[in-house]
Amino acid sequence: MGLSNPKATPQVRSLYQFICDNYKKHIISGQQEAIWDGKENTEFEYIEKVTGKLPAIRGLDFIEDTFDDVVRRSKEWNAKGGIVSICWHCGPDFTEGYPESQKLEIGDWDAFLTEGTPEYEKLLWGIDRGAKALLELKEAGIPVLWRPFHEFDGNWFWWNKGGAENFKKLWKVMYDRYTNHHGLNNLIWVLGYTHLNKDYIDWFPGWECVDIIGADSYINGPNTNLYQSMIEIAGEERPICFHECGVIPTPEELLSEGAMWSWFMTWHTKHIMQDNDPDILKQIYNSDYVLTLENLPDLSTYPY
Repeated sequence: MGLSNPKATPQVRSLYQFICDNYKKHIISGQQEAIWDGKENTEFEYIEKVTGKLPAIRGLDFIEDTFDDVVRRSKEWNAKGGIVSICWHCGPDFTEGYPESQKLEIGDWDAFLTEGTPEYEKLLWGIDRGAKALLELKEAGIPVLWRPFHEFDGNWFWWNKGGAENFKKLWKVMYDRYTNHHGLNNLIWVLGYTHLNKDYIDWFPGWECVDIIGADSYINGPNTNLYQSMIEIAGEERPICFHECGVIPTPEELLSEGAMWSWFMTWHTKHIMQDNDPDILKQIYNSDYVLTLENLPDLSTYPY
């Protein structure tokens, strides 16, 4: 067990060790941001108002080419002592945003994933757009929970419409490009399944290019069966994350059913501010089982 990249930075090793040390002992709190209301901290201000706490993980998104703003907010969150997670809603050319991620498709997957073709060169051009921002975070010493191509085993994003084998090739192209070409040694690679598929192993690219697996589900409760499906791939020791959810499962639910997710990431806007009962949200964020921003150690010096 360990990180896929032997050249991972000390900051990545510290963060990964912290995650491993707390797996099955605590759950780390996380919240995805939304920025299209013209504000940057709506969800976080709401959580702090209701609970008196802030989440440990801030989820960001390169959606709509927001690279500079994501870098800035990542630096700000890191300066607070928090953990940065980044995903990327984009079209097949790695531009634009959510509609393009769902409506557009790859015409010829073989050409798209074959070195030397114009389609492959365009793929590298698109991938490199994100690399520039992640490189800036590397230079700032900031580790990132990097979760590209999330919900890859669903049927709604372009990156899953080519099937499992093409997805695995795509993942490996990005991993190789970022790790070996760009030297992005500040990434923890997070592979995020959905709750809909049963053939999970078919979509798994391999531990040589994955650090943590997890799953998304907007079904209420601890999603114990989904957790156990992840265990079948990860084993008992590797941390497994609940990396998108709507209603946050309570510590009592998680512990009673043995769904020992490493962290949760509540989705933005209505999911945190309407779907979660404020009283229960307060109880969750003030539970000894839940790690918030306020009780994170100094991760820059955490021993590994």
